[in-house]
Amino acid sequence: MLDINFVRENIEAVIEKTRLRGLEIDLNGFAQLDAERKQLIGDIESLRHKRNVTSEEIARMKKAKSDATELVNDMRLVSARIKELDEKIKHCELTLREMLLFVPNIPNSSVPKGRSSDDNVEIRRVGKPPEFAFAPRPHWEIGTDLQILDFERGAKIAGSRFTLYWKMGARMERALINFMLDIHTHRHGYQEVLPPFITNSTSLVGTGNLPKFGEDLFKIEKTDYYLIPTAEVPVTNIYRDEILNAADLPIKLVAYTPCFRSEAGSWGKDTRGLIRQHQFNKVELVKFASPADSYIELESLTKDAEEILALLGLHYRVVTLCTGDMGFSSAKTHDIEVWLPGQNTFREISSCSNFEDFQARRANIKYRPSANAKLEFVHTLNGSALAVGRTLVAILENYQQEDGSVIVPDALRPHMDNIERITKS
Repeated sequence: MLDINFVRENIEAVIEKTRLRGLEIDLNGFAQLDAERKQLIGDIESLRHKRNVTSEEIARMKKAKSDATELVNDMRLVSARIKELDEKIKHCELTLREMLLFVPNIPNSSVPKGRSSDDNVEIRRVGKPPEFAFAPRPHWEIGTDLQILDFERGAKIAGSRFTLYWKMGARMERALINFMLDIHTHRHGYQEVLPPFITNSTSLVGTGNLPKFGEDLFKIEKTDYYLIPTAEVPVTNIYRDEILNAADLPIKLVAYTPCFRSEAGSWGKDTRGLIRQHQFNKVELVKFASPADSYIELESLTKDAEEILALLGLHYRVVTLCTGDMGFSSAKTHDIEVWLPGQNTFREISSCSNFEDFQARRANIKYRPSANAKLEFVHTLNGSALAVGRTLVAILENYQQEDGSVIVPDALRPHMDNIERITKS
């Protein structure tokens, strides 16, 4: 959420920055309600001044043994009016906050301007795509032929966009989770946490998923509980309504969780295979940093996610999202896209974002920069490291062999009892 004082003082700038995202927001209602609030504050201050002056007059009259009944009765009416105006001010402030919950974050000045993914800026490419003496196949064909991915039974059990993993498919998924967690805890210095896989609405408001994106969530009927769309939600909310120690920053956390998304609005997109599922596994990195260091932490977080792909020997690229392709809460995002030869394209496998104080303001996460300094909001960051199912997809497609088998990457073999190849057996 944006700072309300910043918005009220820079309404046109906020509208213009939001327009860079390809969004049109109407802040007329905000401005009118804020003007009403300002008027109410003026009225209540006048009444309080009148009450103070009159109270002194009443005290003088009582001291002089004069009858102050009429003034006392007037002040009762004034006090009632002050209480009434105070409630109106509280209502205005609550409504203004609710309005701001629908306003996206402002892009950092370093974010490239653009309207869509076509305007994203490539930063670097790492590795080279594999060369095949045959036409590479997509993962859904490879996984089905190896009998390690069962899309039909997954749909029978739950519905479309659910998949049943068999044998070495399930084994590799589990191995990838452990591999990623080990790299991030042992090499990169993240502290592992295992949060609840269900969250409440307050937590979802804190990360920016609610109230605007409720249709993307799976809500548990007759409760305030939701299945988490990503570990970002519960892990960020670990410190909701808390004051962090400046000496502890940056705080670096990593979590494995399943993720659940309705994929509202994605009808017809990536309907085959594992790319866009209602349920999938992910290892997530979350950081809490000081404002002065948060963009340094964004670069290091992105590098940490990249190393997983590099260790697996997968070709990938890093792009900075333009203003029109960024997520609602992000101030700047780097996407990591892995090469999928079976589909002859790069696919997103991680988004690494700096939210600056947008989430911390919603979730009330602060720190004190120094002993005598005022409290400030921390900056929050997160990134997938990685989306596990999409990593399995990349391995199947990049390490496929002409006989239909798949080579297991060297770095992953210790987590799979040193199995070198997945075959149909």
